[in-house]
Amino acid sequence: MTQDIRIITLPLPLRLGRVNSYLLQNSAGYFLIDTGGSNARRELLREIESAGCTPDCLKFIILTHGDFDHIGNAACLRSAFGAKIALHPDDSGMAERGDMFVNRKKPNILIRSLIPIFMGLGTSERFTPDVLLTDGYDLSQHGLEAKVISLPGHSRGSIGILTTNGDLFCGDLFENTKGPALNSLIDDSAAANASVAVLKGLNIEAVYPGHGQPFAMNLLQ
Repeated sequence: MTQDIRIITLPLPLRLGRVNSYLLQNSAGYFLIDTGGSNARRELLREIESAGCTPDCLKFIILTHGDFDHIGNAACLRSAFGAKIALHPDDSGMAERGDMFVNRKKPNILIRSLIPIFMGLGTSERFTPDVLLTDGYDLSQHGLEAKVISLPGHSRGSIGILTTNGDLFCGDLFENTKGPALNSLIDDSAAANASVAVLKGLNIEAVYPGHGQPFAMNLLQ
């Protein structure tokens, strides 16, 4: 099945960079991978609408992990578009409690006190996922020819979405802001390296990271 990919690049708070959402379209409708942060809601909605995606056409919202800059608009979109939200169970607590350190190593008390102010989720942005995605989950039942790959490292519940065309949406396992590389923010290095090893055994053509430009998988090998 042919799938068009629209890259939506949204600003982070405090001019800290940009984050990607991906709007996929096929004959079944539209699928959104990651939603950006709530600070960029207007930009996201404008991009979705300009792509021709109306509320009855958005089929599924897939979240690669639970960080605020990837899930901040999920609850709003579910309310406005009626689309179900899917997330790995290990990161569901991040969405439900708005705490980015639910399943991560705890930083010092100063950072822990500042993070919720700048990088947390407000009460209205919190949610419980409708669908829990685990390794090997077949997304074709929702209309998307792709499967879920567990990719812990950045967070315990980080996942990738690998389409039958060989496109990998990797969340924050990789970034490409200064060249393709493992993300600079990794919670568990051993888990991240194991995730990279898993990917090297798969048929992947292009990688679509959470931050930076898409790149060919062979640039990492």
